[in-house]
Amino acid sequence: MSDYVLYVITTILLILSYFRDKQKTKMALKKAWKAFENILPELLSVIVLVGIILALLNPYMVSRIIGNKSGWFGVILAAVIGAITLIPGFVAFPTAAMLLQGGAGLMQIAALLSTLMMVGVVTAPVEIKYFGKKVTVVRNLLAFLFSFLVAAVINKVVG
Repeated sequence: MSDYVLYVITTILLILSYFRDKQKTKMALKKAWKAFENILPELLSVIVLVGIILALLNPYMVSRIIGNKSGWFGVILAAVIGAITLIPGFVAFPTAAMLLQGGAGLMQIAALLSTLMMVGVVTAPVEIKYFGKKVTVVRNLLAFLFSFLVAAVINKVVG
């Protein structure tokens, strides 16, 4: 329901923008389309990958591996996967929603998302180049540990 409200508000604001300045509105729509074209391949590839994984793993398997009953083992597993995976946020959040619908636990998804966003094993060489090895290791280690705090807080607040 709230999605439809946002669509209606967006449409009304777009119409108002068009009547106020047609050129700027057309330029904004072109930029939005370009941005959409740029993220679409990544988004589709991850959605297809997650779809294949969810097709191969039934909800029972997903919930056993990273579900509520997997406990801290599932949290650690999700955090490690998030730390070594490089997925942009606009792809990570829909993926997390699909995993939640597939039987994953909130605590495990919180750890996955926080490590996805904050820990960069794949990007560490670039980070080392700019910030040095010590800063990179300490930052990533603290971010990795912080993801467990995030998971625990999410479990207490929402779970």
